[in-house]
Amino acid sequence: MLEFFRSTLPTRLVLLILLALGLRLPLLWLGEVPLSLAELRGWVVGEKLHAGALLYRDVYDHTAPLAAAIYALLDLALPRSWFLYRLLALVLVLAQAVRLNQVLNRYNVHPERGYLAALTYVLLASVSAELDTLSPLLIGQTFAVFALSALLPTTREGYDSSRLFRAGFLLGLAALSFLPLAWLLLLGLFAVISFAANTFRSFLLLLCGFAFPYAAVATFFLYTDALPQFRQLHLEPMLNWAAAADALPARLQLSLLLVPGAVIALALLRMFTSSLGLVFQVKFQQLMLVWLAVALVIGAALRGLAPGLLAGLLAPAAYFCLFLWQRTRRIWIAEVLLLAVIGAVVAVRYRAVLPLQAVVHLPKEADYAAKPDPRYAVLRGQQVLVLGLNRRIYVDNYAGTPYVDWALARRDFRHLNEYTAVVRLAENLPNPPTYVIDETGLLPELRYKLPHIFGRYERTGTPRVFRLSGEVVK
Repeated sequence: MLEFFRSTLPTRLVLLILLALGLRLPLLWLGEVPLSLAELRGWVVGEKLHAGALLYRDVYDHTAPLAAAIYALLDLALPRSWFLYRLLALVLVLAQAVRLNQVLNRYNVHPERGYLAALTYVLLASVSAELDTLSPLLIGQTFAVFALSALLPTTREGYDSSRLFRAGFLLGLAALSFLPLAWLLLLGLFAVISFAANTFRSFLLLLCGFAFPYAAVATFFLYTDALPQFRQLHLEPMLNWAAAADALPARLQLSLLLVPGAVIALALLRMFTSSLGLVFQVKFQQLMLVWLAVALVIGAALRGLAPGLLAGLLAPAAYFCLFLWQRTRRIWIAEVLLLAVIGAVVAVRYRAVLPLQAVVHLPKEADYAAKPDPRYAVLRGQQVLVLGLNRRIYVDNYAGTPYVDWALARRDFRHLNEYTAVVRLAENLPNPPTYVIDETGLLPELRYKLPHIFGRYERTGTPRVFRLSGEVVK
């Protein structure tokens, strides 16, 4: 199998696509990859923006601007399409794998060429259903992979200005999709130190490119009177807790990284016993070591919690595995190792379908999916306001207010003794939703503080569910 992917013929891409589909489609047909919490957030944010709301001003959510815009475009194309989200996620993984493979071949960073890097990328991306979902991290990782070629010089004299600006611009787009990816500026700094003749000037160009998309977005929010909300609802939460929202439990997420981690460890051991002939190849190897270190720093900063966290390790892992698969006198060892990796990926991914639970002691990702709450099964297709952390109600219903993320909504609902918070609530609810689900017991106080809005809700036959009536309820 390794010999087949050592060829540079484009026909190898067909088998690569078939491999990616073969590892994913059976689980989709069996219903083992349901809607994730990250996708549910994308649904809610996308449909609000598609309806004309402005992010952060009319939608209380921390989703990054570029990721939110993509969710809105998907809702415009096909509202609430689970299939469309999964299809785009697969396309992004394949695009990242092929693009990285092209860069490695074009710049001759390893003595062997072919599609082995793309093969490794697709295999490791299939170990968990996390990368089947269209998370902001997966979107941002696409821009990071495409920035790699612009970080490499085209001549012995070094960079030209446009390439450095383009690299910074792509890294800026990555951060606009998932803010912690701004750490990749360290990768750009190391590339500049390694390849540029004038390090200070080159790094300034990179920073200018990085800052340009942020300046454009800040200008847009400034002219729409949403710049303070951009800071309060996106930048500050993402620097504290929001990047870990919608993630799998830390223990499960770290356990799913064991197979990629073991493969990377073996590849590093093999790499340190191999020699490279060209100075450029050695510098590129150091660059990928820095990328691996930055990915580990991002994971540590997020405490191992982020939807699609594995995506940050895929690019350096694909490069290092070139040393693992390289030709040796005992070529069969590499073939057996590849089969072992494929077997481990299948065992982890299909542990819930195949009788492997006794061997792989991991809960299913589907156990943490976004499933409808049976307590509120009577509500379907309604505009609702949820006073609490439960977002599962939005699987079958719609957010009727800007408060789609309770952690951010508490800046108003937890300060009802402050005049400004009560005024913001009144301004944000000119058209009250049909139903209120009160899981925090705040409705009595809201009725007292804002009787013309919340005083119109009456009890229903379902506990904690209140329906809007035509007049104030006594």
